[in-house]
Amino acid sequence: MDNNTRNMLKELTTADGVPGFETEVRAVIKKHMAPAAALETDNMGNLICKKVGDPNGPAVMIPGHMDEIGFMVKLITKEGFLKFSPLGGWFDQVLLSQRVTVKGRKGDIVGIVGSKPPHLLSPEERGKIVRKSDMFVDVGASSDKEVERKLGIRVGDPIVPDAPFVRMKNPKLLMAKAWDDRVGCGMFMSTIKRLQRQKHPNVLYGVGTVQEEVGTRGAKVAKNLVNPDVCIVAESGIAGDTPGIKPEEGQGKLGGGPILYLLDGGMIGHVKLRDLVMDTAKKARVKLQVGVLEGGATDGREIHVHDRGVPTVFIGVPVRYIHSHVGILNTDDYDNTIKLLVAVVKRLDDRTVKRLNG
Repeated sequence: MDNNTRNMLKELTTADGVPGFETEVRAVIKKHMAPAAALETDNMGNLICKKVGDPNGPAVMIPGHMDEIGFMVKLITKEGFLKFSPLGGWFDQVLLSQRVTVKGRKGDIVGIVGSKPPHLLSPEERGKIVRKSDMFVDVGASSDKEVERKLGIRVGDPIVPDAPFVRMKNPKLLMAKAWDDRVGCGMFMSTIKRLQRQKHPNVLYGVGTVQEEVGTRGAKVAKNLVNPDVCIVAESGIAGDTPGIKPEEGQGKLGGGPILYLLDGGMIGHVKLRDLVMDTAKKARVKLQVGVLEGGATDGREIHVHDRGVPTVFIGVPVRYIHSHVGILNTDDYDNTIKLLVAVVKRLDDRTVKRLNG
């Protein structure tokens, strides 16, 4: 991975953007895509990056959602603590004692997720998982008035995980928050950049969608503007190479290449498009992993049932520890995924796309 790509991914992951608050992420994408594609934003906040190869060719959509999981302030206690509502799927056990950033009207405020300390728990309570509903965010205030007037925090403000972008001792491993799904945003951005000086027989749409983590809501709107003939969902895949994960639970591994998901919670991958991806990977000498994800869905859930139906597949870069404060990605996997995406896009001419529907 070159420095420009690494820096782009750093900008994407360090930007804050929980569902409904994707402004910072959208600005990063616009900054990098403005010279390479025509940009359009819809009323939901989806950002559409259009790169024309053959203006008469099929419309190829690569969506990657801009939002990350986080929280929203739902109550400020009289003592100055924040109760929160989750935005996206959180596993309660990963939350306690984690740093967060509250995006208030006067600027960012650092906080920590807290709960009753173990010293004050009964033996029975210690054996139970602390639920999100029993947690709070401590921003160092002593009253609700201090929170609202001095810190500028209001009910409805977003709360975002606070985690830096780090290059690990193994320089190919990058640790950051929000790989789900800033890696997908990076995937369509890198693909468009790579195709700047190459011919492709179609019109390519890289789409940064909003509110995927709360029900693939942005994709419901974006698909109507693009009207795709084919779709490749760009996502984070799940790396199943850590202790405790059985082979039937997670097939992806860091360093094993992109993951082509044959099934997820919202879509069965289009068989002919799936075969084309597999064949292209072989010809491009890209090692391809295949996986099945029974829980969780992507923007493909909305897009593949658009109009008369859109051939759609889901390709992910494997990431460890998604839906937590930090994840780990291998740069070789990212680079090989871009190589595969570019090769697939270059094959999607009008004749090939028509055969997918035949």
